[in-house]
Amino acid sequence: MELVGRRYDTFEAVSVKIKGNKISSIELLPDSEAAGLPFIAPSMFDLQINGHGGIWFNKPGLTSDEVCQVMEKHYQYGITRLCPTLITSSYEDYVSGFSAIRQACEENDWVEQMVPGCHLEGPFISPIQGPRGAHPLDQVRPADWDEFSRLQEISGNRIRLITLAPEVDNAIPFIKKAVASGVVVSIGHTAAEPEQITEAVDAGARLSTHLGNGAHGTLRRHPNYIWEQLGEPRLMASIITDGHHLPASVVRTIIKTKGVENVVITCDASGLAGSPPGIYDEGSVKMEVLEDGPIVIAGQRQLLAGSGLETDTCVTTAIDMAGITLQESLDMAGLNPARLLGFEEIKLEVGSRADLILFHYEGAGSRMNIQTVLSCGSVKYGTLLVNS
Repeated sequence: MELVGRRYDTFEAVSVKIKGNKISSIELLPDSEAAGLPFIAPSMFDLQINGHGGIWFNKPGLTSDEVCQVMEKHYQYGITRLCPTLITSSYEDYVSGFSAIRQACEENDWVEQMVPGCHLEGPFISPIQGPRGAHPLDQVRPADWDEFSRLQEISGNRIRLITLAPEVDNAIPFIKKAVASGVVVSIGHTAAEPEQITEAVDAGARLSTHLGNGAHGTLRRHPNYIWEQLGEPRLMASIITDGHHLPASVVRTIIKTKGVENVVITCDASGLAGSPPGIYDEGSVKMEVLEDGPIVIAGQRQLLAGSGLETDTCVTTAIDMAGITLQESLDMAGLNPARLLGFEEIKLEVGSRADLILFHYEGAGSRMNIQTVLSCGSVKYGTLLVNS
């Protein structure tokens, strides 16, 4: 198999040959052949996807077929790896969700390739309005290692990332145990004092979940838990760059402060992503999908409940908001999350796993038009420019 396009990092015209599931060769082509060619880049890896099309990963009674539906939908956005994310829920709903994900992975090789790990976002978070976000108050609870261990077993040891608030009861011992077991701990949905954040990082926390969101609408000038995480050099930061969750000035500040290599772009797609505009009854809360993409708690416009836009949109929006390059934005949406979680870093180089996207992009102010998506050398979406 051969792909012809422009490298996303140097813009050089290249021929990329694939043998099996690996890139076998990359050859430069004359500059004269570059005009009109699509870009070629490693695919995206989003570590915070809650579902799609009305299906949530923590949906009561989730089935393995529904897991497969959600996974397959994400190829069109250039995503070949993602962390199914389960937000604050009852223990029973967690059992249902993780069981269905495990079954889908064990019965389908392509799902197993797409799911390197799961993300448990909650339930060990702040109960305070603002930091709690759209998570249901009645299911928020103290950190419980025994509960987590049972869920980890049910998942088939697939939980690789957990978001919690360091100020909740038992959080610091929990963080130490999680890190020792190989789970990456992220700080999020928190109202922690500065010393509690430092204690969590000392215990092994490595990431801030959607920094700048899941917070009070009004904070004291300083100190506060956003500044404390922003200024902590041991913490990477994930950010939602859909154009609705954060203003451009905040996106620029986080990237500038942390450095491109320490920022992860996520879409934090809601289970309602891909749904038409309207109000949806999601059990514990009513949510509204707005015409221009945001998903909010119904009846107002300020409290967001995940994104209705996907990672490909977040990549190009980040370019517009922060003035970064195409390579920098794509690496924050692929290379950085893989490195954080200790998974294979997919690169546009010989020997790398052939998870690639071909797309057209006209520059600032435009969006990514994805033409082809490959996972492990197989076409999962679209068509090939050259196929031999």
